[in-house]
Amino acid sequence: MAFSLQAALKSQKKSLRNSLGTSLNQLSSANIEQQSQKIMNHVLSLPTFQRCQSISCYLSMPSGEVSTDMLVEAILQSDKKLFVPRIQTMNGTMDFLRVYSLNDLASFPSGTWGIKEPPESWEGQKRDEVLGLAMESLDLIILPGVAFDRGLSRLGHGKGYYDRFIASYVSSARPKPLLVGLSLREQLLDHGQVPVGEHDWKLDLLVTPDEIIGPHWEDQGEM
Repeated sequence: MAFSLQAALKSQKKSLRNSLGTSLNQLSSANIEQQSQKIMNHVLSLPTFQRCQSISCYLSMPSGEVSTDMLVEAILQSDKKLFVPRIQTMNGTMDFLRVYSLNDLASFPSGTWGIKEPPESWEGQKRDEVLGLAMESLDLIILPGVAFDRGLSRLGHGKGYYDRFIASYVSSARPKPLLVGLSLREQLLDHGQVPVGEHDWKLDLLVTPDEIIGPHWEDQGEM
């Protein structure tokens, strides 16, 4: 019975990814850039963003999702620490590595799906890692997704990198970071429309070009 339910959930997720993926890839770069600018303005206005000291933010794909280029630049120009994903394809895990400057970011090679990824070292020294031996803490994680709904559920790309990372992070007895999703208008669905399983983490906030979705979001993330 459990296997059949799991198979049905997997099928529902795949169907939603396929249906949304086609339309998302048809969005013009100008459309995405315009929406991304509004989303960035919302993120920068969040009280929790202004208070936090360490942030993980994804580096966006060339198309089909909110561009984080401007947001990443704004974080690097602030006094906050920025960490970005690096995927270990051999074992299917992901960690977040420190980005030290705009010049550092510009030197990153393209990795999985054409997304830039940080090399393991910078200026001859090993980068700081969130799950590394000298563990770093995060106040906020900005997550990508294929789809989101008003119930704060998120549909990823199906690899489970973020869900496994968050589980590993909180198992190390550190407080859970605030989880913030970024959604284009075309990715936002009604409450309950994104299928979720027991290992899928819900968001704390969802930021769209038009609104910030989350319970009492003004008071979220007090530190």
